[in-house]
Amino acid sequence: MNKPIPRTRSLKITKIGNSAGIILSKELLATLNANIGDEISLTLTDEGVTLTPVDPEFEEEMRLARQIMRERVKVLRELAK
Repeated sequence: MNKPIPRTRSLKITKIGNSAGIILSKELLATLNANIGDEISLTLTDEGVTLTPVDPEFEEEMRLARQIMRERVKVLRELAK
């Protein structure tokens, strides 16, 4: 039987070349539904930091939405009135 992962966990910052990183245990990766090589989204909130797996479909939809907003900024400003 697997032990539950604590809600709060201490992670050590490690030097990786000229950068720094943290090590995520296989249990934590499983909780995030992520694997080695996957992208993780880090979000700063008032409560701290949130890590979530990147959803490629969502990221593409957001890229397209940002592009449309840039191209149609005048229309969007009019609609906001």
